[in-house]
Amino acid sequence: MDFMFSADIRSYKTMRNDELRDAFVTAPLFESGKINLTYTDVDRAVIGGITPAAEPILLPTHKELAADYFCQRREVGIINIGGEGVITVDGTDYPMNNRDSLYIAKESQDVVFESKDAANPAKFYLASYPAHRVTKTVHVPKSKAKCIELGSQETSNERTIFQSIRPGIVDSCQLVMGITELKKGSVWNTKPPHTHFRRTEVYMYFDLPKDEKIFHLMGEPTEVRTLPIESEVAIASPSWSIHSGVGTSNYTFIWAMGGENQEFDDMDHIQVSALR
Repeated sequence: MDFMFSADIRSYKTMRNDELRDAFVTAPLFESGKINLTYTDVDRAVIGGITPAAEPILLPTHKELAADYFCQRREVGIINIGGEGVITVDGTDYPMNNRDSLYIAKESQDVVFESKDAANPAKFYLASYPAHRVTKTVHVPKSKAKCIELGSQETSNERTIFQSIRPGIVDSCQLVMGITELKKGSVWNTKPPHTHFRRTEVYMYFDLPKDEKIFHLMGEPTEVRTLPIESEVAIASPSWSIHSGVGTSNYTFIWAMGGENQEFDDMDHIQVSALR
């Protein structure tokens, strides 16, 4: 498991881009036959990519978690962005098609990931936060997620949001999670940008052509920094930081939040004209 130690609200202002990447951006998440996990001190989130090939992959624990098993004190959200797969949680199988979500409850002990076809493997994206109570493991097909249409072609941010792990669908402790798909011709996400001091957020960009980039905006509204981000890495956003971005093509991203509440409208919006 890799570790990211984030910069604070003062020090990020003088950091080079490579230093900001070390503090907030994971390494590439998906490698065939491997599990790659990153622990960030941003709300103690764990971010990961699991790509089973010919053999299943067991979700391990690590000494730094001081736990007998990974979910002993944690909840986990999974979204599959690859081929068909299966996740087995304590002996129960959950088929995972592309864009399906699985919420794994605290105290789930044995979690195993498999691909149906090693030539077209599943790519399981993982986001985990500490949990304070035992709930229930729930599978959410993309068709069961709450679908919201936002933005417009005129402002280059026409997008569809799929809220899969959220109140009313999943009884989680603090994790909320879903997918945002930008339509062709749209490149801006999260417009206007915002902060939510009571929650932190992680973005994982994907479905971006190989030679294209996302220019992710972070920092205070009056001290914005821009990081060029490639596909299939994640970037953590502390509660004081905006999180927005523009791509050189349309793309998709997974967002995951943890913190004091689960209210989607709990945002402090910032006008684009106010950014500095």
